[in-house]
Amino acid sequence: MANQLHADGPGAVGGAEDEGRTPLKRAIGPKLLVLFVVGDILGTGIYATTGEIAGRVGGALWLPYAISFVVALLTAASYAELVGKYPRAAGAALYTQKAFRVPFLTFIVAFMVMSSGLSSASAAARAFSGDYLQTFVDIPPTLIAILFVLALAALTLRGVSESVKTNVVLTVVELTGLAVILAIGVWAVLSGDGEPSRLTEIDTGTGQAVVSGVLGATALAFFAFVGFEDSVNMAEETRRPSRTFPKALFIGVAFTGTIYILVALVSSLLVTPQRLESSSGPLLEVVEAGGLDFPPKLFALIALFAVTNSALINIMMASRLVYGMANERVIPRGMGRVLPSRRTPVVGIVFVSLIAVGLVSTGEIGGLGDTTSFLLLCVFFVVNVAVLVLRKDRVAHHHFRTPTVLPVVGAVTALVLASPLADRDTGVYVRAGVLVAIGIALWVVNKLVLRASASDGKSDDGAGERAKSDGAGPGR
Repeated sequence: MANQLHADGPGAVGGAEDEGRTPLKRAIGPKLLVLFVVGDILGTGIYATTGEIAGRVGGALWLPYAISFVVALLTAASYAELVGKYPRAAGAALYTQKAFRVPFLTFIVAFMVMSSGLSSASAAARAFSGDYLQTFVDIPPTLIAILFVLALAALTLRGVSESVKTNVVLTVVELTGLAVILAIGVWAVLSGDGEPSRLTEIDTGTGQAVVSGVLGATALAFFAFVGFEDSVNMAEETRRPSRTFPKALFIGVAFTGTIYILVALVSSLLVTPQRLESSSGPLLEVVEAGGLDFPPKLFALIALFAVTNSALINIMMASRLVYGMANERVIPRGMGRVLPSRRTPVVGIVFVSLIAVGLVSTGEIGGLGDTTSFLLLCVFFVVNVAVLVLRKDRVAHHHFRTPTVLPVVGAVTALVLASPLADRDTGVYVRAGVLVAIGIALWVVNKLVLRASASDGKSDDGAGERAKSDGAGPGR
């Protein structure tokens, strides 16, 4: 976390030594890294928000995913250059600090990343408690969502050992569910089922409403692509990261983007937008409408597994960010306290879990997913600008360099999708504002505490000097 929140000294980051010198074991090769990127992206977005997006855009459900795919590729190109240039496990906060040297901005970026993880985990909790779970039991969704968050907090508190190979297994299970959807789509096409005419229907109104409606649906669809930026945290454990990461990022985003567009096409082909919108488990509607005899309960179980994995990873990531920021003294140091018996960041886990409980108690899947997208689009705007600013910083090793036009377009598109032009609900801005305000409050409290400590230290030094001058010191 030190790399995230403080400027490095000259030559500390970015030289050829970054390729080889790291306290972590470089055990990840190209294939494992691709699977890790895919696993980071897959999850709640496609399993839970497809219905919300259909409700916003209509039958042309594939269109927001296609536009989001392009936007994700633009920002992935910026990350590919930066992680190749500075192969450290710090991500957006490191790039922000190196580019702008403004600690408060660096902190806000780090806190926005953490907050996006919590809103994403909360969306997953809402998805878990919805129609996928209701296939098995009939329990109030909000209660289940809260209990789900608390259960994940307890699991994280005990200590969860995560590894890349475990992530590969989870990714295969998640892909299985999407493969079922695609198989259903192929069967439907071969059997002549479905309604192809729906695929070109855009139901957002007329005139300007069409543009704002599509932008709004795209902003939410972008939620399905978030996660690839987390993979940069594996840079110090990847062999030859400057060469390996760009390919892995592009392959991972391209693969998941293709899957998402195909899943959207199948969903719209077989199920009406109204039916998709009314369900918190939209892909379950596709399974039930398909011609293949696949057990809906088995698919619901796969979906529950997928959203649980997404939520757990995000809760863990957020609690570790709190722990790191506390250790760097950018938020109160007490928030970095560790549970002695488990060596897990207990205060950080409690803090992020309380925020997540508040989010699931006051938000729904669409709003929480949109909040995640908004926060990360703001971060991605900064990252795309940082690429251009850091062009003047030369490093000793070869690395991927994206064409200048890509980060420029990436910054513009991120800004547009984060703006009110995207026809986003006001509640999303309020929710994001409250989350950022919590971070600013912690920053201010910490500054006051540090200032008070410094003043006390100066007072003690002054008293000592006065005592010496009065003859109270040694040798009197």
